[in-house]
Amino acid sequence: MKNRPVLNRPGRGRAIAGIFLAAVLIWCIGAATAAAGELYRAKVTVTGQGEANRILGFAACLEDVLIKVSGAQKLAGDRRLATYKSNAKDFVTAFSYRDQFFGKPVRDEQGTRDRPYDLTVDFEEGKIDDILRTFGLKPWLSHRPVLAVFVAMEQGPRKYVVTLDGAQSDLQRDALLAAGERRGMSVVLPGAAALAKSNVNGETLGTASLSTLAPIAAEQDAEAVLTGRLVWDDRQLGWATQWQIDWAGRTHRWQLRGVTFDEAFRRGIGGAAQVLSGNADTSGKGD
Repeated sequence: MKNRPVLNRPGRGRAIAGIFLAAVLIWCIGAATAAAGELYRAKVTVTGQGEANRILGFAACLEDVLIKVSGAQKLAGDRRLATYKSNAKDFVTAFSYRDQFFGKPVRDEQGTRDRPYDLTVDFEEGKIDDILRTFGLKPWLSHRPVLAVFVAMEQGPRKYVVTLDGAQSDLQRDALLAAGERRGMSVVLPGAAALAKSNVNGETLGTASLSTLAPIAAEQDAEAVLTGRLVWDDRQLGWATQWQIDWAGRTHRWQLRGVTFDEAFRRGIGGAAQVLSGNADTSGKGD
């Protein structure tokens, strides 16, 4: 009996192709759903696992999620959120704790109460969307551009750019990446070698053109460029910051003073998200 060349049968080939395309479609839908789900999740550090601090954590996470989902940094500190934040537990679908001191022994009963935890909170998507609608906003569920961030730091005689691989800016690097995650943005930082090749440093970044920075950003598949400058102010014991992003043919600038670099980075990346999402304009003012 002769073997049949079953693989060459047109019907079978179409069936295999159909199965493959269906699998790819299911994977894409699953990936998109997972990504959207991440937008409705936030994390905050709390002390202990008691209900009082958990309720405070829910409120902080609710504000973060509303900003993260919409891209509207202007919601930060908005007094109109007070009622929603006081009832934040009504919008929660799940939460979990991670002990920051995992593996370290508890010394006493007080140590249990004072132990820091990462509280991760998931919110119901429909309810978050409803809150945004009351503020005239909508979820930013379309593609979010990868953001290349170039930040110059100046503290006395020290002037440097935050890089992906520089030892002197490791704390700022971690804070920038954390700010990107908190605001739902994919953030990439320049490498020291790429900056040196383009003669960009803490002194020259402020005058570097977009045409100079764009090739560095493109090496990391970035689609938008955010530049910032942080100068330490001894009188205010904080950083004076300036931010700029060029998008859709417009230049947007904003600034703030007297903040930690963690807060400055959140405001910088949050302001960029606000511009990219189309939810608001930060041009010429603080966000």
